[in-house]
Amino acid sequence: MNDRDYLLLTPGPLTTSDTVKQAMLFDSCTWDEDYNIGVVQAIRARLEALATTTSGYTSVLLQGSGSYAVEAVLGTALGAQDKLLIVSNGAYGARMAEMAALMGIDHHCYDCGETAAPDVTAMEALLLADARISHIALVHCETTTGMLNPLAQVAALAARRGKTLIVDAMSSFGGIPLDVDQLGIDFLISSANKCIQGVPGFAFVIARRSELEKCAGRSRSLSLDLYAQWRCMEDHAGKWRFTSPTHSVLAFAQALRELDLEGGIAARYARYGENQRRLVAGMRALGFDTLLDDGLHSPIITAFYSPQAENYRFGEFYQRLKRQGFVIYPGKVSHSDCFRIGNIGEVYPQDIDRLLDAVSRAMYWQH
Repeated sequence: MNDRDYLLLTPGPLTTSDTVKQAMLFDSCTWDEDYNIGVVQAIRARLEALATTTSGYTSVLLQGSGSYAVEAVLGTALGAQDKLLIVSNGAYGARMAEMAALMGIDHHCYDCGETAAPDVTAMEALLLADARISHIALVHCETTTGMLNPLAQVAALAARRGKTLIVDAMSSFGGIPLDVDQLGIDFLISSANKCIQGVPGFAFVIARRSELEKCAGRSRSLSLDLYAQWRCMEDHAGKWRFTSPTHSVLAFAQALRELDLEGGIAARYARYGENQRRLVAGMRALGFDTLLDDGLHSPIITAFYSPQAENYRFGEFYQRLKRQGFVIYPGKVSHSDCFRIGNIGEVYPQDIDRLLDAVSRAMYWQH
């Protein structure tokens, strides 16, 4: 099999449709109104509509991976007098703490362990003990383990205590229903190459307009100044401050159309959920155990313990699956030997059935 023919079972980049790929076969000018108004502004409006049915929110697109947008939000939203409470139960919460430290942002990292959900009571105690904490940052779906963190409970805590809420919804927005206004999210961050099923190249932020308006002059970076990027898009009908990733944007516009054709976020959530349930049931039937209890799983990616066989090597298992047309993910958990399988993107239940057959063929340590 040609290496280009495999199915990506990862949390992004992911397998995209042929029509999303074909949308990139067109060169756009970053100054052209057909691009800025017809494509960029249309994307911004669609993202806002997907995020909430109410007004008061706006959106900003930003060049780079999802981590660029996370760093842009942290570096722009927090002033010198503010303090951030970071919920960390995986690599991406830890990455936010690293960003905050490098930017000199006052913060406290609530590390609840990679396989435990945040304890909202413990979080509230931290807020009561430190009145300087003004913002809370949470990863919704922590793809380190596949855990779906308790967003609604954390959002209720932020609202109850009057804290600004920042949510890294990188691997959940577009694949799990939510309403930023109902939850009280002030900044939601995601990326083009996740559940919307576009390609890498840019990330986006859906922000409460009144909160973003406070951020003028705060940024600790020129290129990652979220407020300046937003003002440029607002004042110049969708224009980016620096070179726009035009081909990725065109692919994303097509991906949004395909999300609508599928039936919207609710339909995509149903497909992802069916994929994940079928994956877990099938892997367990083959003898694999999940890292997390079922109640903690997201419909995005699942971590499985590596086989306790003396001759098992992830690299060999990976290559055997790849030769059959499937690419999985290595583990990222500090204290457990795991691998991960994602099921988002252009992946359907029948693909999961084919994967399970491939896994059974790749289990060389039992042959």
